[in-house]
Amino acid sequence: MDELIAGLAANPWALVVLAGIVFADAFLVVVPGEVAVTALGSVAVAHGLPPLWAVILIGGAAAFAGDVCCYLIGRLLHPRSWRVMQRPSLQRALDWAARRLRTHAATAVFTARFIPFGRLAVNLSAGAAMVPALRYLPIAAVAAMAWAAFQALIGAAIASIIPGGTVVAVIVSIVIALAVGWTVDFVLARVRPIE
Repeated sequence: MDELIAGLAANPWALVVLAGIVFADAFLVVVPGEVAVTALGSVAVAHGLPPLWAVILIGGAAAFAGDVCCYLIGRLLHPRSWRVMQRPSLQRALDWAARRLRTHAATAVFTARFIPFGRLAVNLSAGAAMVPALRYLPIAAVAAMAWAAFQALIGAAIASIIPGGTVVAVIVSIVIALAVGWTVDFVLARVRPIE
């Protein structure tokens, strides 16, 4: 199994697939972008291919590209008027994101990177609220690269300390990435929003 994983990871298409998954994660919150980056980070350390720096760079660039597309959609298509966005929970998420972007743009963008619907809400809201691109884009770029580095380094750390080969490292990395996500969701669900 290790040889199969190593062969797949050594294929140049592995990074293209990673980019596609992470990019799609900007729009479809059910797509496991963080899991893909974490797993490939684990494989990168276990086998040396693809290089860890490439996993971080491609993952970050794809996340940034997805964020920019959501920003442009928000700016051009005004998501508040969409029928699907009329649900009260989605309106509250957009309101929260718009408030945070006005006062704490960097904190909002960085925090949203780690919250499943938060990333989409913040990026759409940044566009809809007409946050200047020169303010938003640098923050989004740094947040995307920091997120990719964090996810890949979780996988890399697990691969370097967990014995048992690549399969074990990938499984443990995915479980940890999911546990971190679920923990953030659990904590956020219990914290009352500050209005």
